[in-house]
Amino acid sequence: MKFQDMNAAQMIASAGGVGFAPRAPGTFGSLVGVLIGAVLLQMGHGPLLAGVIVSSVIGVWAVWAVGGQNDPGWIVIDEVAGQMLTMLALPRVSAAGLLIAFGLFRLFDIWKPGPVGIADQRHDAIGVMADDWAAGAIGFCFLAILAWLLPGRWL
Repeated sequence: MKFQDMNAAQMIASAGGVGFAPRAPGTFGSLVGVLIGAVLLQMGHGPLLAGVIVSSVIGVWAVWAVGGQNDPGWIVIDEVAGQMLTMLALPRVSAAGLLIAFGLFRLFDIWKPGPVGIADQRHDAIGVMADDWAAGAIGFCFLAILAWLLPGRWL
């Protein structure tokens, strides 16, 4: 789909068209989440949390508006929200922290353990978003534990 042919819901659901990448659209959607999340985290955890909330709310609307209840690959706003949720565990922006947050979120998003897989079975706009919220929350927990076990400036 051409950028100029997208309506607002398609633009949001595809994270500005990134979801139409020919390969690995979910990975590219997560990278958008890392970029937006890094900018917001530079301003503090409050703005990053606001980014998670805003992307989640508009994501649910956009998925519903495009009829994406079966989670077509081009919908990646869910990856953006989930990726930023994982990043809330970062104490600050650092290359190592961003890389680890990205890796953890993608691991749980692809693997779909426990609640991620359960949420993925729901076929509606909430379900499309919820599996990535669950993956983001699990990534957050692992990253928070890692930051607690290995304190210091590296993360």
